[in-house]
Amino acid sequence: MEERVRSRDLVGKVIVSEETGKKFGVVGDIDYIVESGELINLVLVQPTKHATELNLQEDEKGRTLIPFSAVKSVGDFIIVSEKDII
Repeated sequence: MEERVRSRDLVGKVIVSEETGKKFGVVGDIDYIVESGELINLVLVQPTKHATELNLQEDEKGRTLIPFSAVKSVGDFIIVSEKDII
């Protein structure tokens, strides 16, 4: 049976690349659609050099975004697929 993860439990977790194991940074916030609750983006705080070099999408406040569709698994870390981001 799949374990459920609450969105507030994602904040503070480190995001790691599935392909390279490199860190992107820490989740500082989550963008979602209020009406449906659909998660759109993870907002990075403390983006690493690796995340900066990838020229990832940013919001109007200049915060780095990781599309939630790139998330592969959540545990001690959030594992994302780099190929789904860039």
